[in-house]
Amino acid sequence: MTSFDDRENAFENKFAHDEEMKFKAEARRNKLLGLWAADLLGKTGDDATAYAREVIASDFEEAGDEDVYRKVSGDLGDKASEQTIRTKMKELMVTAKEQIMKEV
Repeated sequence: MTSFDDRENAFENKFAHDEEMKFKAEARRNKLLGLWAADLLGKTGDDATAYAREVIASDFEEAGDEDVYRKVSGDLGDKASEQTIRTKMKELMVTAKEQIMKEV
């Protein structure tokens, strides 16, 4: 039973690690998205950083990305279309994962 227990522990550890990396990547993506949106809104410096934090915090309202999309879309109004925002979210997820992997 020891090898079974070892395998079970290995799977549990991998799952925990994967979930942690997913959480970090989503938070990083949201920060990058917030900074991108802040730029479109004309925010710079501390104001842009504060806005990025608001976008990160918006992700805790519900599961999935819709809460983040609604926050950014609502704030940007006609400055960016739905397709532009969703495409940017996908692009920035790739960037966020790359950045996270470089840190590991």
